[in-house]
Amino acid sequence: MDLPFDTKKTDAQLAGVREREEEDVARILSEKYGVPYTDLTLHEIDTEALRIIPEDDARTAEAAAFARANKTLSLAVHNPNNPALPALLHDLGNRGYAVKQYFVSKKSLEKTLGRYGDLSYATESKPGVFEVKGDTLARLAAEMSSRSRLREELDAVVAEKALDRVSRVFEIILAGAFALRASDIHFEPEEAKTRLRLRLDGALTDAYFFDPKTYRLLNSRVKLLSGAKLNLSDRAQDGRFTVSKGDRPVEIRASFIPGAYGESIVLRILDPETTKTSFKDLGIHPKLLARLEKEIRKPNGMLLTTGPTGSGKTTTLYSFLREIQSPDIKIITIENPIEYHLEGIVQTQVEGKKYTFAEGLKSIVRQDPDVIMVGEIRDADTADIAIQAALTGHFVFSTLHTNDSAGTFPRLADLGADPKSFGSAISVSMAQRLVRRLHPEHKKERPLTDDEKMVIRKAFENFPDASLIPNDPQTVWEPEPANGDDTGYAGRIGLYEAIFMDDDLAHLLRDNPPAADIRKATLKQGYLTMAQDGILKALAGLTSLSEVEDNVGLS
Repeated sequence: MDLPFDTKKTDAQLAGVREREEEDVARILSEKYGVPYTDLTLHEIDTEALRIIPEDDARTAEAAAFARANKTLSLAVHNPNNPALPALLHDLGNRGYAVKQYFVSKKSLEKTLGRYGDLSYATESKPGVFEVKGDTLARLAAEMSSRSRLREELDAVVAEKALDRVSRVFEIILAGAFALRASDIHFEPEEAKTRLRLRLDGALTDAYFFDPKTYRLLNSRVKLLSGAKLNLSDRAQDGRFTVSKGDRPVEIRASFIPGAYGESIVLRILDPETTKTSFKDLGIHPKLLARLEKEIRKPNGMLLTTGPTGSGKTTTLYSFLREIQSPDIKIITIENPIEYHLEGIVQTQVEGKKYTFAEGLKSIVRQDPDVIMVGEIRDADTADIAIQAALTGHFVFSTLHTNDSAGTFPRLADLGADPKSFGSAISVSMAQRLVRRLHPEHKKERPLTDDEKMVIRKAFENFPDASLIPNDPQTVWEPEPANGDDTGYAGRIGLYEAIFMDDDLAHLLRDNPPAADIRKATLKQGYLTMAQDGILKALAGLTSLSEVEDNVGLS
């Protein structure tokens, strides 16, 4: 009996034979014309090199740039006798390019020309810059007001299965992140897919899943943009690039770490608009705000704000700097890295071991500043120099990683700072957290439970300022999501607490007491703790008790 004839397999074999024959012919012709041969189906195409020659000119001359090293350009040529080729080469020479020609098959050329579609949306894509036409970004952002719309847009583009989709995919991700007001974009490779997550109002949420091939293309694109090394995937890398958002640039900070199934990428969105918030609009309680307004204008001293990564410390310090900034005050910062650029302020950035916080701070003091901001105190040298600067006629702003304001002083002592200097150098110790703000139209009021009433009473027990104690509260607010994409929250608001230096505290600190003793001793100052501040905001309908519990605890 005759076996069925497998036409698909045979056709595939014949196609493979024809392709090999085409490459063999191209190799022979390359020797005839004295031009080196290459097979571009085996190599990645550098889209930045491709951009140098307009698509119409490339198609007319049957030649396209596929790689670039400084001003040396690799040019794929399919027909050395094409009459348009000499004019193209002359133009490239006039533009300062040294051209190295390579003979390629028709298939190789078509692959290269096909990559022009990758440039159709992004007007520029080079290390440090990713520009999208303003109307394109605005349109995409307007169309993606929810995670479900973002998924639909990505589904449509990914389904095209074309090489040019990577630019459009990345634009849609950025536009969606801007529209949803995400602070971070996370790419997390798994065994069979890559998870895209967005941090919205401080909480991570799944947004999409990519196939491995699309993720690899996105990985290369982000590395190219951020200046990371494309050929390194077994070690951590950092970089940054700028996206044009309307009429202003938005900085994107990129972090790459190796994982079991590929590199995990986190893109942090640093929108300068966030630093323009007045410190009066941060959500600081009026009593604390009035005291801080006086403290930050002192001629010398130090204000430290504490909290975990992502708690808004830098935004708070920038808002203080904007408040006190004036033509007669010189302000210098040292940061790692510079997250936002502020006009009228000198900003410097640490650089490995060459320019550390301690070394930079020594140099800054010699620049005769009135106000200094140190991005973070993380070692003994930086702590000592910052304290000396505060003692010698400068006001110093900085951050520290501790759980609360009372923990600031033991932490400095652990770093090696002298507790006897704290009373003279440190003016304010703050702590803060960010909690999600209830959407004004997607929240509901409900009665407090007996347990919640007990927690609230306990939180304000022995509090010295009777005017701030809630008067027999009966109701509280909680989110009421409108749909599956909605959380009932929109934006974030801060919870704050602060300890101010006085004679009693300065005397206590000389013996390096634990944080619990400092907390008890400063209770009489009458300023809210973060938990108390959160309870008042929850009772007022600004946030929920569950948010306060999750971030600072209530028990």
